[in-house]
Amino acid sequence: MTDTQKDEKLPNGPGERGAEPQTPANDPGPEAVPAEPEAQRAGDMSRAELEARFAALAAQLAEKTAQLAEKTAELASFKDSALRQLAEKENQRRRAENEMAEMRKFGAAHFARDALAIADNLRRALAAAAAPTEDQSARAQVLDGLRQGVELIEREFMAILERHGIKRIDPLGEKFDPNWHQAMFEAETPGAEPGTVVQVVQAGYRLHDRLLRPAMVGVAKGKASVPAPVPEPPKDDTSGQ
Repeated sequence: MTDTQKDEKLPNGPGERGAEPQTPANDPGPEAVPAEPEAQRAGDMSRAELEARFAALAAQLAEKTAQLAEKTAELASFKDSALRQLAEKENQRRRAENEMAEMRKFGAAHFARDALAIADNLRRALAAAAAPTEDQSARAQVLDGLRQGVELIEREFMAILERHGIKRIDPLGEKFDPNWHQAMFEAETPGAEPGTVVQVVQAGYRLHDRLLRPAMVGVAKGKASVPAPVPEPPKDDTSGQ
């Protein structure tokens, strides 16, 4: 075999180096399928991702907006409720102040209404005492009638006080009580136990269980103990010695 024949049989021989690759018969060739640029496909995918993300963000924004609207409505409801409660408390405070002012102003209306009868009877007694008369016996009758009328007025007045819870403190003969009595003096009183009230200078009054005015009283005190006489020592008589 010659060298020329060896070169023709070699696959990479000089006889095959210049040959062009053969194309299959059914291959349409590169001109039949339009080639899409790689950059364009990458851009289309990025746009789809952005649209998906935008849709997700829009959904989240709508959800947050709905939650914000709900919370805003709740806050407005709470604020309205708080303002209503504050206004109600202020109205209650004003009503209480008005009621207290009314009580201070007209609290004694019932007592004053009952005391009007006392004022009327006192006026009648004074008018009867001021009636002119020359007869001494008639004058004496007028004074006696005035005394009886004043006694009736006093009893009526004490009954009015009792109805309104006001009681008179007249502790003559009772044990001295500093909670209700005020001692004006102490005196030795035969037959009276020490510490008892022997004289009422001025009666006291109390409203239910509250002291209005203490009774001013004189209190008996015990007799002062007389010290026993000290015996004198015997005198020594030395004159006879």
